[in-house]
This record gives sequence, C-alpha cells and structure tokens, in this order.
Amino acid sequence: MGHAIATGLARAGAHVVVNGRGEERVADAVRTVSADSGSDDVIGAVGDLATERGTAAVLEAVPTVDILRELVGDELPWDEAQHAFMAKYRPQSLLQRLIEPEEIANLVVYLASPHASATTGGAVRVGGGYVDSILP
Repeated sequence: MGHAIATGLARAGAHVVVNGRGEERVADAVRTVSADSGSDDVIGAVGDLATERGTAAVLEAVPTVDILRELVGDELPWDEAQHAFMAKYRPQSLLQRLIEPEEIANLVVYLASPHASATTGGAVRVGGGYVDSILP
C-alpha cells in the first residue's frame, strides 16, 4: 500500500520522502518508487517515528511535511491478503475482489491535490462496495 501511494504521489509531482527504520529498506524503497514513478524527486529519511530520537532524525532531514501516510507493521503479501479477503468477505463485496493498492493510491493522490479543494468534512471510502448488510 505504501509503495502504491508513494508512487502515485510522485507521479503527480509531489516531493516524496520514504521513511523507515532500516537504511537498506528505505534505500530500496526510494529506488523502486523513483523507477516506478519516473520521478527523481524521491528521497529517504531513516528513523523510527515511534521514538523521540528517530522522530528528531527524520525532522532534521525533513522539517516540513504536507502529507503523511503511516504504515505500522509489515504488509501481508498480496496473494495472501487476496486469499484471506475472498475467504472471509467476498459474499459482502460488490466488487467480489480485494481492492488494488493503486485504487487506494488514486484516492490519496486526489485528496492531496488541489482538485479536492471543495471536498470537505466527509469520510471518503475506497471500500469496493463492501457493506455488512449485503446478503450472500
């Protein structure tokens, strides 16, 4: 999810900072997002935002932030996430599939853009039509 959002924002022209606790993973993510987005405006900032020391290191590298997308923990591999979703929620999903990360990234890019200037006070969902009240 984080990769898709960072790539979408970079493609839209945003200056993207990839953060993580490990230098190697951050460097790999910067290379991947840069390559996938075609943007040279992607940098890394290593630091654990759950600690004062890590937060201070990141703020020193990147003192201002307009958009922050946080991902805590490891993401489930896509095929495993898809399988788990289909087994548990498919009968209640209008799309009958798990939402692709790029579909969520598209909404994040829109909401972070000037195009969303009149979008106020609402909860915008990318839920694929999932509702508990739909009967199988």
